[in-house]
Amino acid sequence: MALALPLAGWAEMQLEAIRALAGTPALDGLSGAQLLGERAALNGFSIPGRRSAGGGCRLYDTIDGQVALTLARADDRDLMPALFGDASIESDSDIVTAFATARMAEIVAQGRQLGLAIAAIDEVPASPACRLTMTGGARPKRDRPPLVIDLSALWAGPLAGHLLGLAVAQVVKVESRNRPDRMRAGDPLLFARLNQYKANVAIDLRDAEDRAALIALIRRADMVIAAARPRALAQLGIDADALVRDVPGLVWVTITGHGAEGDAAQWIGFGDDCSVAGGLSAALRQASGRIGFGGDACADPLTGLHAARQALAQWHEGTGAHLLLSMSAVVAEAIGWERARDDAGFTATLQRWAAAEGLAFPAVASRTTGPVAALGQDNEAWLC
Repeated sequence: MALALPLAGWAEMQLEAIRALAGTPALDGLSGAQLLGERAALNGFSIPGRRSAGGGCRLYDTIDGQVALTLARADDRDLMPALFGDASIESDSDIVTAFATARMAEIVAQGRQLGLAIAAIDEVPASPACRLTMTGGARPKRDRPPLVIDLSALWAGPLAGHLLGLAVAQVVKVESRNRPDRMRAGDPLLFARLNQYKANVAIDLRDAEDRAALIALIRRADMVIAAARPRALAQLGIDADALVRDVPGLVWVTITGHGAEGDAAQWIGFGDDCSVAGGLSAALRQASGRIGFGGDACADPLTGLHAARQALAQWHEGTGAHLLLSMSAVVAEAIGWERARDDAGFTATLQRWAAAEGLAFPAVASRTTGPVAALGQDNEAWLC
């Protein structure tokens, strides 16, 4: 059988649900496999082993298992001496050696306290894939397409906004003037795919006038997509729950690495390490005996699909709500669905994937990219 991306079946199921809710042909040319493999195709990635396809995350051996650690931010490496309690830690080989003498649960707990994106291969997600935290009022009838405010960055949230835009909505992407979406410069090809046709406004949340303008914009919206933890936004004067209560019909979607309750609310997560936390590398190991990543940061596109589906379904219900998604739990849910549908087939897919390490990703259909707004291009049109 042909090599396939793991979890592409669940991704396609999410996309089919979005199509049914949208009732528009704009999504007909997309497939779940295409969205899972799009970044790899744009960047020419190879099927990963212990180092992720994008290179930012790696699986390390500990005394009692494997741990995924993402070192994607400029200051992550500065935390390695604190992670291992050893001031001499500097090189990649030092990190490998230090992990080999650590215990999995202890080093993951220490890493999370330090704010590192780290996960154990055998952990169980701390939160459900999607949780309804509160409901709001009924949505008023409007004679315009729904308005989506996309406060997110990187991959999962922008993909959700992109899909909602293709489905039915007008989407406005909000970026920081001082710290724009890192993907704008870091991966311009994927940034363009995810943010095409969106209006763009740029603000400084530390500025009282900018905050007031953003809140006024949100009060006009039907849906909001955010990737910052609710408490962090509230500290900046953006209270998601209060806005859901006050704005009739507002659907607010918060995307997190691991949930927003208890200790997990503080855990940092990116696509590759959240995929490990959700059980995909454990499933690969169980199926093939090999240690590796089961795709390219697949927690991101899977969560983007799930977020778009949940937001659109809630909007169709006609009542406001705050929906909280956990990327690691989305992966776990997708694995459970694939096993329930065809356990033997899923196992075979993972075995073929492990055997193909180092080869090119499975080919996916290409698609054109529409216009991409410059940073702050639409401030005058959208900010009061």
